[in-house]
Amino acid sequence: MKKDDFIIKEFIDDAFDLKSHLMEFLSIEAGDLDSFLENAKMDLANLHPGGSLSEAEEFYKEIVGDKHLADLAAWHISSKEYIADTLKLQQRFSRNLVLDFGGGIGTHALANAMSSKVEHVFFVDINQTNRDFVEYRAKKLGVGNKLTFCKTIQETKISRFDTIICLDVLEHLSDPSFHLDVFYKIMGPNSIGLFNWYFYKGENNEYPFHIDDKKIVEEFFKTLQSKFVEIFHPILITTRSYKKN
Repeated sequence: MKKDDFIIKEFIDDAFDLKSHLMEFLSIEAGDLDSFLENAKMDLANLHPGGSLSEAEEFYKEIVGDKHLADLAAWHISSKEYIADTLKLQQRFSRNLVLDFGGGIGTHALANAMSSKVEHVFFVDINQTNRDFVEYRAKKLGVGNKLTFCKTIQETKISRFDTIICLDVLEHLSDPSFHLDVFYKIMGPNSIGLFNWYFYKGENNEYPFHIDDKKIVEEFFKTLQSKFVEIFHPILITTRSYKKN
């Protein structure tokens, strides 16, 4: 079995030992873990601060705590086939220096760190709990030496990345176009960006953390179309691959 195939199998089997990592990191008993994960989405939604976009970054940085870990973990466990497809796409393009922006519980950063084509992964997340958890996971999985953990892109001190991963993040940002501009500036002519988004709050506000302001979304697509060219890939998922225009 090729190494990349083994990485996917490891994720499908147990999401890189995610349940065990959660129990150890959060000191949760095995009998309590399922209910902790089952209630994750509601627990996180109950923390939501309301309608102001200006509060979004502060919310994810300071308020969510382990509730966000639980919500992300529950989704990655219940949607393993979909997540595995995003890992397959990542394996097509990831190489050398990788930026994982808003990396959450670290699935994609850890998989990249396991890849022989990747030199180093810079995991950027504004939430300290997320950074601490992924650092803990990286050490457990034996790839701690291939990851650096930062709160901002500036802290990486890297001016050019070969691959940028930004998945399920842009719809949470008050100015997603600004972040496209940032990605553009730190990509070289041969760099690849893997991005997705979901600018939709749902029919019954089931995604209260997402932005859907028409002007913001329109500006996002104008920026995307002016700065990037899409590279076709055959995997039927929402994530798209891009190079600089």
